[in-house]
Amino acid sequence: MSFEEMWAELLPVGRDEATGGYHRFAWTPPELECRAWFLDEARRRGLDVEHDANGNMVAWWLPADGTRHGAVLTGSHLDSVPGGGAFDGPLGIVSAFAAVDELRRRGSTPAKPIGIAAFAEEEGARFGVACLGSRLLSGAIDPARARALTDGDGHTFAEVMHNAGFDPDAIGPDEDLLGRIGCYVELHVEQGRALDTPVGIASAIVPHGRWRFDFTGEGNHAGTTLLADRRDPMLPFARMVIAAREAAERNGTVATVGKVGVVPGGVNAIASSVTAWLDARGPEDERVRRTVREIDEAARVAARPHRVSVDLAEESYTEIVDFNRALRDRVGAALGGGAPVLPTGAGHDAGVLSARVPTAMLFVRNPTGVSHAPAESAEPADCLTGVEALTAVLDDLARG
Repeated sequence: MSFEEMWAELLPVGRDEATGGYHRFAWTPPELECRAWFLDEARRRGLDVEHDANGNMVAWWLPADGTRHGAVLTGSHLDSVPGGGAFDGPLGIVSAFAAVDELRRRGSTPAKPIGIAAFAEEEGARFGVACLGSRLLSGAIDPARARALTDGDGHTFAEVMHNAGFDPDAIGPDEDLLGRIGCYVELHVEQGRALDTPVGIASAIVPHGRWRFDFTGEGNHAGTTLLADRRDPMLPFARMVIAAREAAERNGTVATVGKVGVVPGGVNAIASSVTAWLDARGPEDERVRRTVREIDEAARVAARPHRVSVDLAEESYTEIVDFNRALRDRVGAALGGGAPVLPTGAGHDAGVLSARVPTAMLFVRNPTGVSHAPAESAEPADCLTGVEALTAVLDDLARG
């Protein structure tokens, strides 16, 4: 199938017709449908499909001698954020299948295996930890902690994995798979609007992380409880949200509170607790850490007069990732030189895997600059240019 045909087939899956946003959360029916699509595309091409214990999938195009080592891995992820865009993740996987098709059409015979990966729970929309599949694969998260993660309905990751046919006790680093990967190149839609050409190359991923704030007060009646008697956790929570913006401005970072849970959540009830998730990113580790410290202090100061307790937990953190310079230069040379090189403020599986294997990234121009929302976009011609670029890179890397 052509790029356009594959894209059209995948496009409706998990799409909210009212908003245009996507809801493809890990191991839910829309994401499982995307996984089935991936398997169908692999089988259509006669590719061997490997499932690791962490829910990641790899479709392998093996060389004539059957070797499985020194592999060139590409791909991305199929899950989405709530109400996300169409391109974040799937563009890299559809482009990878299209690039393999083009190499075969040319009669190329790679000396190294080429793998197309679909990593599990990259967005962290269901279990709260981004890049969970690649973190488990690479050993960047403790398996016991991963098994205990819960979704919004109280289901643990272990329970969900079991129901999906995996052994939750087997999750964790896969040294055999990692040892077979020579490098990983991920194509992704641009998240921002910096490119003035169809395709660019990533230089680095800035430091970024997620933190959970738990504000605990006392539930009570909204109409009968005197103001002086209230222990309302919403008040220090509100101050924390404002403090996030202020701290980010002071430190030259970005900080966002995009998810909040209120218990019991009644209009006529004072909340007993508020849980809020903070996303913070910046050009340097210390600036990000300082931003979070200042937000935490502001929340605690605001909580004291209301007799509310505050707990802060780091859910994930990734230090600055400078992509492998030699691989980046080789990718640039395969594209003929001159491709712009730029950093990104978004996290990716390529960033997590960089601790274990050489990684690089290609970006396809996004004319709106919007990501994680329905307006995320890429022009059809730019997508095809991205396929051409990925084809050239895979052809070069898989030759030897």
